[in-house]
This record gives sequence, structure tokens and C-alpha cells, in this order.
Amino acid sequence: MSDLIVYTDFKSPYAYLAQAFIYDLADSTGARIDWRPYTLDIPSYLGSAELDAAGGVVGGQRSEHQWRRVRYSYMDCRRQANKQGLTILGTRKIWDSSLAAIGLLWAKRQGEGILRGYADLTFERFWRRELDIENPVVVEAVLVEAGAETAGFQAYLAGEGRAEHDAVRAEAEEDGVFGVPSIIVDGELYWGREHIEDIRARLLAS
Repeated sequence: MSDLIVYTDFKSPYAYLAQAFIYDLADSTGARIDWRPYTLDIPSYLGSAELDAAGGVVGGQRSEHQWRRVRYSYMDCRRQANKQGLTILGTRKIWDSSLAAIGLLWAKRQGEGILRGYADLTFERFWRRELDIENPVVVEAVLVEAGAETAGFQAYLAGEGRAEHDAVRAEAEEDGVFGVPSIIVDGELYWGREHIEDIRARLLAS
């Protein structure tokens, strides 16, 4: 059975929507997942924006085309989220999700159960606007809640973890990754959850 490399980012609603399907893919086929963070650089392709509490634009730089694309993406994500009983509230700024990504790398070292618990809590609360993923204390608290041992985490966050995060991102781009969720099977890249059934068939046939 092939292992799966899965790249994800907590600030991507598409990665959140794919999470349960990827769990099921692994559980139903026996494939092992190598979860890796890929921190998106959203301003590079969708521009930047910051909204106030009422939804008014207070900063950033985004073309009308980019705004139409963003509005449609959230509308579509909410439609899909409703099917899964998930909540997706549009964010009021473009978050730096790298600290939460480093938290994922820390959780990964402690086993699949810890990793899934951390990822599920982070995704759910972030998309309910209940989690500050740029706050290292908050990220550590989620790890604790997921059952992780966190002694040394803050030092890891600023040093080894940051270096590991950057190395993982660089390797992803060498492998052709440009967005999330991205799944690599036997060196072949699939982007988006619409390919999950093709991946399942491929795994079951191997």
C-alpha cells in the first residue's frame, strides 16, 4: 500500500472541507498519511484585504476580478460546508498560518491521534473565528487540548520548527505543489478533493 503525502493549510477553506474525506480515504484503504503544512502566500495571487467587524474594507490591495473570485469561493465553500455540517465564516484579514503549521509539525511527532485532534480543533475554531492562529500561546493551548506534550514547544516554534516549516514548503514547491489540499501518491500530484475517489481506486488496485 502506498503512503500519501498530504499538504494542507489551516487558512484554506478547501483544505478544511477535504479533511474528513482524506481521513476516510486513509482509514478505508489502510494508507498511511504523511501530513505536511504548505503555508499559502495568498496575496501573491488573490491580493490582500482587511475588513472591519461590519465587513467593510479598511485596507489591502485587491482588484475587482480578485474580489469576485474570493466572494464566489466563500459562497461555494459555504454550500459544501453545509453538506458536512461545518461552519465557514469568511476571514477579516489574510492570516499568517505558519505558527499553526509549525504546531502541526509538532503534533505529527506525537502520533496520528494527536495530529488529528490538533488539526480538527484548529480548523473548526479558526473557521468559526474563535482561534487566533498567529498567537503562539493559543497554538500551544490547542496542542495541550489535543493531548500533546508541549515542553519545549515555544523554543521549537522560534527555531527548529521554523526551519523545518520552511524546508517542507520549499520541498513542496519542488514537487509542483501550488495549493491545498494537495495529495502526492507515488510521486504523482493531485490537487483538490475532487480527486479523492480516483486516489482511492488507485490505492485499492495496488
